[in-house]
Amino acid sequence: MPRFFMAGANAVGGTLILAGEDANHAKVLRLRVGDRIVICDGAQTDHHCTVQRITPEEVVAEVVESVPCRAEPNLHAVILAGLPKQGERSDFIVQKCTEGGASEIVFFLSHRCVSVPTDAAMERKLQRWQRIAEEAAKQSGRGLIPEVRALGSLAEALDRAVKTDLPLFFYETGERRELRRVLEGHAGPLRSAAILTGPEGGFEPWEAELARLAGLPLCSMGPRILRCETAPLAALTALMYATGNL
Repeated sequence: MPRFFMAGANAVGGTLILAGEDANHAKVLRLRVGDRIVICDGAQTDHHCTVQRITPEEVVAEVVESVPCRAEPNLHAVILAGLPKQGERSDFIVQKCTEGGASEIVFFLSHRCVSVPTDAAMERKLQRWQRIAEEAAKQSGRGLIPEVRALGSLAEALDRAVKTDLPLFFYETGERRELRRVLEGHAGPLRSAAILTGPEGGFEPWEAELARLAGLPLCSMGPRILRCETAPLAALTALMYATGNL
């Protein structure tokens, strides 16, 4: 069933109206009067609708029922990824982590990051990543579109991570703990978690030490070295499985 996002949408009067790009997309899909669609308010509520009228400027839909989005996990997962050099890798992280259930996707600069975009270039990247997140959210039936942001340093990323119930720092060498053991040792409710991974070259030892001093466990995902675009998704998938969201 075609899916659309309409921020702040509500079913007052039982009618919702798609306009602009959404209306154009509806026409590309060749929607007709009587077809069923889903309009999500971006706050985890799905409005199941029937198309009533189609004009050159808008699509008018009647709300049949409004229900909580079943695809949203009960865990607020924050992905913090060192900015890759190659753009297709960052695009992959945004797309697949959105499908995997991430609520926030944040890129940051660390010592081994090769790409250091200008402010203007970063703004263009953020706009593209947000569009990728929206399309992935539609495709995967999400109830919200993850916010995609950028931070200027590892210190800022660590500061965001420690604000969650369970901040995790994934490191390929040195002192490491299995993710399973870290999850088993967590006490109290788990409503939010942060997954922090590095760029293509990984982290410097002093960066791992900085994370440890900030209180983040240094986690391992096994004996294999994962690519920078694979690691966030693998960790997110493991976390979703462990918390009953997969």
